[in-house]
Amino acid sequence: MLEIPESKTIGLQANETLVGRTITEVVNATSPHKFAFFSGDPTAYGALLVGRTVMSARGHGMFVDVCLDGDAAITIGDGTNMRYYAPHDPHPAKHQLLVGLDDGSCLAFTVAMYGSICAYRGALDNKYHRGSLGSLSPLDDAFDEQHFENLFRSTTKDLSMKALLATEQRIPGLGNGVLQDILFNAGIHPKRKKSTLSDFQKGELFHCLKVTLRSMTDRGGRDTERDLFGQAGGYATLLSKNTVANPCPRCGGAIAKEAYLGGAVYYCPVCQPLAR
Repeated sequence: MLEIPESKTIGLQANETLVGRTITEVVNATSPHKFAFFSGDPTAYGALLVGRTVMSARGHGMFVDVCLDGDAAITIGDGTNMRYYAPHDPHPAKHQLLVGLDDGSCLAFTVAMYGSICAYRGALDNKYHRGSLGSLSPLDDAFDEQHFENLFRSTTKDLSMKALLATEQRIPGLGNGVLQDILFNAGIHPKRKKSTLSDFQKGELFHCLKVTLRSMTDRGGRDTERDLFGQAGGYATLLSKNTVANPCPRCGGAIAKEAYLGGAVYYCPVCQPLAR
C-alpha cells in the first residue's frame, strides 16, 4: 500500500523517468475492478490525456501525482500500483488503465484490493489529497516536537496509538504498514492509550517516527511493497507479514499478530507491553 516511503520513492522515480515524455495512447480497463475508483468517466481519459507532456511528478502522503502540461494530472492513491514498462517490454494484459508514451514505454495501473486512479484538470476534488498537499510530512524539518505535541492535543478522546497515528490521515501517508516498526522501535504497544505515555515516551515516539520513516524512505521503501519498476523496497521490515514467523529482533520472543481497527497489527508482548 502507498505510504510515505513508497509515495516519495515512486514520485522521485517517476520524475526522473517520465519528465518530457508525451502521452500517445490511453487504454481503458481490460480487467474491470469494482473497487477501482476513478474521477469522472474513465472512458474520457483518452481525450483528456493524449497529447499531454509530463512536466513533473511528486509523491506526498498516500498519493503520487504525475503533472502534465495544460494543467492536467494523473493521481494514484493508496492501493493502486503504477508500473513503468520500458520500450519493447511486455506489459500486463490485465490492468485498470494503461498509458502509452511517445518512446514506446508505458505506465500500467492496477488495483489489487481497492485503489483510485484519477485523471483531471486543475485541482483534484478529494479532501485527503488536499489535506496531504497542505500538511507537513514527518520527513520535513518543520515537523518538530511541538507539531507532534499538537497532534496529541488535536483530539479530546483517549485514543490508542494506532487510532491516533494511523487513522483519519492525521499524518498523511502514515498508515498501518509503517506504524508497526515505528511503535516497535519506540517500545509502545499499538493498543496503548495516549494518556498513558509520559513526556519522555512521547519524545521517544517522536524520534522513532522521524528516524524510522527517514530510513524507510532513504532505502527506497519497505520490502513488503514495490516501486515504479516493480522492485521491492530496500528497507527490511522488522514487524510485517514477512517477519511474523520470526522471533522478536530484540528479545527473541514470539511476535503477536492480531486484527485491530481494520488491519493486522504486529507487536512483541515483552518489548511493547500494554500499559493500562
